[in-house]
Amino acid sequence: METQSSLFLAIDQGGHASRALIFEGCGQVVAQQHAVISTFEPRAGWVEHDPEELVSQTLAAISGAVTQLGVDRFRLKAAGLATQRSSMLCWNSHTGAALTPVISWADRRTADWLAAFDFDRADVLRRTGLVPNPHFGASKMRWCLDHVPSVQAAAASGVLCMGPLASFLLHRLLRERPLLVDPSNGSRTLLMDVHRSQWDAYLLDLFGVASAYLPTCCSSRHTFGTLVIEDIQVPLTVCTGDQAAALFGDGWPRANTMYANAGTGAFIQRPVAALPIQQDNLLTSVVWSDETQTLCVREGTVNGGGRALTWLNEHEGRLANLSDFDNGATHPPFFLNSVGGLGSPFWRTDVAPRFSEESVDYPNKLAAVVESIVFLLVHNAERMEADAKTEQLLVGGGMASSTRFCQSLADLLQLTVLRSRQTEATAAGLAFLIAEGPADWRVAPSDVFTARENSALAARYRAWLTWIYAVLDRASR
Repeated sequence: METQSSLFLAIDQGGHASRALIFEGCGQVVAQQHAVISTFEPRAGWVEHDPEELVSQTLAAISGAVTQLGVDRFRLKAAGLATQRSSMLCWNSHTGAALTPVISWADRRTADWLAAFDFDRADVLRRTGLVPNPHFGASKMRWCLDHVPSVQAAAASGVLCMGPLASFLLHRLLRERPLLVDPSNGSRTLLMDVHRSQWDAYLLDLFGVASAYLPTCCSSRHTFGTLVIEDIQVPLTVCTGDQAAALFGDGWPRANTMYANAGTGAFIQRPVAALPIQQDNLLTSVVWSDETQTLCVREGTVNGGGRALTWLNEHEGRLANLSDFDNGATHPPFFLNSVGGLGSPFWRTDVAPRFSEESVDYPNKLAAVVESIVFLLVHNAERMEADAKTEQLLVGGGMASSTRFCQSLADLLQLTVLRSRQTEATAAGLAFLIAEGPADWRVAPSDVFTARENSALAARYRAWLTWIYAVLDRASR
């Protein structure tokens, strides 16, 4: 366990900004800086970032946070990196130059290709723990190989590297220019054997991605390389995915607890001791591995979290305000939340977002959108509860600022909901891992929502489910 005198740098590269937070060994933030990044949607269903901007803004955030320390910068003991898991790109392995934009986890350009692709989806699930869909990296890599001349040229010259955003940032940020991938990010390519955390030869052949193009697999804790910041050198010792790191925001995950993080996307996870691969359209993910242990979760995905509020803003010309959800809107319509694609357990990209009634006012549409996120999280949680009973749900992220959001989860699940006051769960969880899980880590207090009987909300949830399945059934005909 590290002493209080050590400082730890957590680098959180997210969908809207790059953040750098510096923590003491007890979990107290002593410096932080963020730098906004741009998102581009050049065509319908395409979502991209500029890789050079991501590098420069990440470096700017790091430099800004370290500068705040002054002479205390020499107390920096280690650093870690957490990124968007399913975002990927291609780059030149010799020069580090990006060959493609960063293709976001939210990108769906390969949906039609993947739907027509002839392969055994159940077998892929057993190997990877994932339900094949266009958000994961394999079909994006195949698209790059088929459509981007610079990628084809790099492959022919033996200098192509393709993989998760995390691997690209490690290569560009660290002095040693490593080509490495951790299990949390690597598994989101749809090319990794989740049981061994190694590339799967069958899947590589299936998607036509040569192993020579991919980073080398390693554990979540590894000697990745050296971050040079002005006059100091800091070893980067941890790399993982953003949602994986967020799971550790309040310390080591508890077996009796489900965890929801409702930000740009909304994710719900439950720790499991082993790797059950089940045909229930949920995901099984590795969130941590080191020399002593591997931690896995069952995971549900709601693509339209905060992104759904952005979608509403664009269509209504308004600025979404969660207080409107808390304070009113008692007669909302139903909302089919397929913003970014309808995630688990449905996994549909062929249906557009829609309301059951369009002729309602903005507050009720906003309520319908937020309520759909609640309902989707509950629907996924119910499937997890079929595996093993949990006692509570810890929820964080921007959506959790809504009291009605949290109380609705408690009432529908009939579980105690704890709302974490940890506002930077990904960075805090990453710092906890970098510091090797100190026993005196400061856990943020939680607001407690006790489950109540709410028959009206329960009936509405059941009616929403019936409507959703009916809409999807009609769309399939």
